[in-house]
Amino acid sequence: MLDPHQPGVEMEVPRILESNPSLNGTTRAELLKQVREVPIWDIIVIGGGATGLGAAVDAASRGYSTLLVEGHDFAKGTSSRSTKLVHGGVRYLAQGNISLVYEALKERGRLTRNAPHLVSALPFLVPGYTWWSQPYYGAGLMLYSAMAGHLGLGLSRPVGRREAIRRVPTLEPHGLRGGIVYFDGQFDDARLAVTLMRTVQDHGGQAINYLPVTSLLHENNRIAGAVAEDTETGEVLTLRGRAVINATGVYADRVRRLDDPAVPPVLALSQGIHLVVDRSFLPGDHAIMIPKTDDGRVIFAVPWHDRVLIGTTDTPVPNATIEPRPTHAEVQFLLSHAARYLTNDPTPADVLSVYAGLRPLVKPGSDRRTAAISREHTLIVSSTGLITITGGKWTTYRRMAGDAVSHAIDVGRLTPASGVTKTLRLHGHTEQSEPEPLRVYGSDRAAVTALATSHPGWEQPLHPRLPYLTAEVVWAARHEQARTVEDVLARRTRALLLDARASCEAAPRVAELMASEFGHDTAWQRDQIRQYNDLASGYLLT
Repeated sequence: MLDPHQPGVEMEVPRILESNPSLNGTTRAELLKQVREVPIWDIIVIGGGATGLGAAVDAASRGYSTLLVEGHDFAKGTSSRSTKLVHGGVRYLAQGNISLVYEALKERGRLTRNAPHLVSALPFLVPGYTWWSQPYYGAGLMLYSAMAGHLGLGLSRPVGRREAIRRVPTLEPHGLRGGIVYFDGQFDDARLAVTLMRTVQDHGGQAINYLPVTSLLHENNRIAGAVAEDTETGEVLTLRGRAVINATGVYADRVRRLDDPAVPPVLALSQGIHLVVDRSFLPGDHAIMIPKTDDGRVIFAVPWHDRVLIGTTDTPVPNATIEPRPTHAEVQFLLSHAARYLTNDPTPADVLSVYAGLRPLVKPGSDRRTAAISREHTLIVSSTGLITITGGKWTTYRRMAGDAVSHAIDVGRLTPASGVTKTLRLHGHTEQSEPEPLRVYGSDRAAVTALATSHPGWEQPLHPRLPYLTAEVVWAARHEQARTVEDVLARRTRALLLDARASCEAAPRVAELMASEFGHDTAWQRDQIRQYNDLASGYLLT
């Protein structure tokens, strides 16, 4: 048996989908067949969230044969449950973590350039209700703007009371003295994840969902690959690789224990939730940032896809679950803070959806609160060579990915190749200002539109309260590896977050369309609808 770590071992590895990056006509069975034909990969990435997908893009774009496997769907966990901001981290500036803020601001600017169809500038207002708030926060936010340099999105500046209310008409006027305007980035997290998956394939790599790793391969006390099981067919695949990257987020310790059952945990998990309400609670184009809450966190009210997100919280949790649930205390915390700063106080009845996500924070070695733990990432290489990358946040995913791949080159004894992702245009990149709601497709928008007109009814809205075309369901199934109703309604579209009840009403039509695409029967449709309704019930306040 060949030793993947032996210098000089050269094998011809087929470039997956090099001639067919759009996935047109390529079924899941065909993708798995192509994976089986590869005797050994240069780099195997475990985990299809932000960091794992970023690592796969980095590796594939350097020319390494790359395979990413995800146990659920891409961005099923933390990476689809963010505040939808690409930001430097204002609170880290207040903590004095200048290097982290500087790095994040640079990465924010690069992502804005590399994926302008998904990332854009968003103005924020920090309201001031005390005499000292404007000079205090103004100085910090002006520094924040200056640190971004030529990659900045706009300059911070103070505004008076009248101007603050003009910019945010529903801002609580009582006691308001003025505010500070600054700029950060906004994006669609799950759509960026799908875009990264497409980018991996554009560069000859492969990424497959619903292929959980059940064990790791070792040869001569070195990591040599992984064993994964296709959840759709039960097939077990032995995947050999010269280097293996563990990028499983909140599940990083679980994968580390597959490598060494005695390894101590490194993660301290924290839960954050967001409420989604109607746009009328925050009209206009400005977000609100409250720099200090009762628990020391920052709270945002952010316009997003014609809704408003309010978040987030910080609640330590003992274990990772694939579908975390908000607590009553967390919901009340956000509603009470929103009521302090908005003239229209949102109530539980106004909440269209509530979602929770887990943060993979690295333990600081003490009992400090998770809200105070830095979001800097951590990279660990085990004695067998398993590379674990964890911590961090969406904004710095590219830097995290690059660090992981650079270590994989050393561990796998691969021929060195420089990274190119600083200026790598992601799939769908376009400088044109595409209109909503199809803007997230970028240069694929014309193809989505053509698909919509190719079949009667596909150009119609999927649901009257949702901003999606029926054709987007078919596009997701054909081109974006959507396998379930949940994949379509939660991540290929964001229907579950925008209006959970409306998404349930759309589920039967989605199931019907997907069954037609995949050749499934009515029993599959009924099962999918039931599973989706069970899932969506956790996004509703009762």
